[in-house]
Amino acid sequence: MQNNKTYNLVAELCPNGVEFKELKDICLSINAGGDLPKNYTKGLIEPTDKYPYPIYSNGTEDKALYGYTDGYKIDSEAVTISARGTIGYHTVRAAKFTPIVRLIILIPNVDLITSKFLNYALDVTEIGHSGGSIPQLTVPNVNKIKIPLPPLVVQQEIVKILDNFTELEAELEAELEAELEARKKQYEHYRDEMLSFGDEVEWKSLGEVAETYDGTHQTPKYMTEGVPFVSVENIKNIYNTKKYISMADFEKYKYKPKGDDLFMTRIGSIGICAVVENADPLAYYVTLSLIRPDQKQVLTKYLKFIIESGIGKSELYKRTLVNATPIKINLGEIGKIKIPLPPLTEQARIVAILDKFDALVNNISIGLPAELKARRQQYEYYRDKLLTFKELKK
Repeated sequence: MQNNKTYNLVAELCPNGVEFKELKDICLSINAGGDLPKNYTKGLIEPTDKYPYPIYSNGTEDKALYGYTDGYKIDSEAVTISARGTIGYHTVRAAKFTPIVRLIILIPNVDLITSKFLNYALDVTEIGHSGGSIPQLTVPNVNKIKIPLPPLVVQQEIVKILDNFTELEAELEAELEAELEARKKQYEHYRDEMLSFGDEVEWKSLGEVAETYDGTHQTPKYMTEGVPFVSVENIKNIYNTKKYISMADFEKYKYKPKGDDLFMTRIGSIGICAVVENADPLAYYVTLSLIRPDQKQVLTKYLKFIIESGIGKSELYKRTLVNATPIKINLGEIGKIKIPLPPLTEQARIVAILDKFDALVNNISIGLPAELKARRQQYEYYRDKLLTFKELKK
């Protein structure tokens, strides 16, 4: 989908297609970040008179800023790409900054391509990386990436359209996210109210109504396929992971997840839960505890709602090692937390109500999350159409 102006420009200036060029041929330089500068301050979110220039490392926008320093290594506008961790995350950086390790810096040849067009083109380009035990993006990888190279006037028109679309999209998403956040708080308040029993019901320790286990303490040998591997990283969707281990390694697990088990994070972000929906093999890391409820006493989903409620958070916090790095709760302490236990029929009633409320807030296929997803997909579709060109045959 192109507007009339871009369509006319493409038809006039490149009717037979455009060249696709490797980045090494359209950038003045492509280099990896270096060491930390001698003088710097870490963690500040604002520059100071003494340290006015930003230091960037890998990571998405909220994590890439490492600190500030008193000099700079890059004196022109550039595009940076994360080489480790969030591999492929890219953005435009204003002039006068210092890149450090795990970052690749592209200085575009402004006679051929603008920084913003390069950045948008990378959105629709596959950015491969080197394999190995620790995947990473290298300068040779980046050198070989090919992107379409329309005339500068076409690039500028596309950037103008996408900038405007992005700005409008950001405003709409901000409104939706604010509404979603308000609904989440409403849900949490309602959930905690429903689960505030006081002395009206029996209270038991988790260890009396469930068994608790933890996952492997060894970093697994990851595979491209096999048994899905679950950790804190994908706790919010345990069936969506890019990490797998072999069946032979999984067979070494003494305690394997079963349907109606519950995963709970116990290191870093403590107390986030996910229900195991079936008996398909799932491997799990030491950052998670596997909780197996006695279904004659407690329903799995009820236990999930209790642990994630204010009651559960309070009980977990009492036993959390807050001075550890990262914070954690030892496996043996999890069984000591106290939970209210109404009759199973009442648990089922509570679960039915909270399930509906939770879905409206968090289920990506309905409600506000679905609208947010739809808007992002709309933008991506429009962007992809604007950046799709026929390749010029030589």
